[in-house]
Amino acid sequence: MDVSIVGASGYAGGELLRLLLDHPQVRVKQATSERYAGQPVYFLHPNLRGRTDLRFVRLADLEPCDVLFIALPHGLVAPRIEEFASVAEHLVDLSADFRLHDPADYPRWYGWEHPAPEWLPRFVYGLPELHREELRSARYASGVGCNATVVNLALWPLYRAGVVEKAVVEVKVGSSEGGAEPTPASHHPERCHAVRSYAPAGHRHMAELIQELKVDGRPPEIYLSITSVELVRGALATAHCFLTDDLPEREVWQLYRRAYEGEPFIRLVKTAKGIYRYPEPKILAGSNYCDIGFAQESGTRRLVVIAAIDNLMKGAAGTAVQAMNLMCGFPETAGLTFPGLHPI
Repeated sequence: MDVSIVGASGYAGGELLRLLLDHPQVRVKQATSERYAGQPVYFLHPNLRGRTDLRFVRLADLEPCDVLFIALPHGLVAPRIEEFASVAEHLVDLSADFRLHDPADYPRWYGWEHPAPEWLPRFVYGLPELHREELRSARYASGVGCNATVVNLALWPLYRAGVVEKAVVEVKVGSSEGGAEPTPASHHPERCHAVRSYAPAGHRHMAELIQELKVDGRPPEIYLSITSVELVRGALATAHCFLTDDLPEREVWQLYRRAYEGEPFIRLVKTAKGIYRYPEPKILAGSNYCDIGFAQESGTRRLVVIAAIDNLMKGAAGTAVQAMNLMCGFPETAGLTFPGLHPI
């Protein structure tokens, strides 16, 4: 199949190129960038030097293809959704423009009225572990928020079982989460050595947690804080879950094993010895895995769930390719088997 990428000059667009150039079932037809049109893609993504002769083209020069990935900033896709849908049979939009089911959530969490609310029901939330069967028959898949992804995967088995009373979550994230466009906060003297609580409350990815972790239509009692740390890639969620009962460790294991049995990109991590006793984002760089572990506080109802991802992969491009694989009938793991590096 022919695939093209709109907004391929950013970090997520670069990861899409890396994955799709090696995908056994597709051919990358075009990659767009208004600013860098005419330049080879390796001008911005030097890891692709020698792997492709592809050059960036302008959006106006976009040709029909089978699958169109859209990696534009939030708010730029929805106003042009008819135009994008006319280009390809399948769309995978990595922005937030079609993640939320309720158009009323957009003014609250993103600060703008949705310009195409009639399109929202056509999109499947693109997290395969939660929506695999819907994706198999979908034409349109939304992207996922990286922070939402690591928290949703960490907590979904517990919420599905109805054993969580409330949860307080902190996600520590790397600088690539801020995107390729520099800002005062990403300036090296300001960002280096920082441990910065930049969203202690009210982060917009809360909308996805509320949407995906509902139990019988009831929104979860969940609280989210985001802290940036000195990483480039990675997101580590530490979720303090107060359970309805003090579950034995064996029952917690059973909940997670039942929920994620056979999942190709979920690994349960909890060992008694060694350095990597709990999930850690460093070893996931470049991979599509989500590692999940937990620790119990004896004699209380507090369960600490720890989960790690590469925010550019499982939190963006990797999950998008995984969704495409399901939508197009390809093996779900196609193009996504890179295991990460150690040491790095």
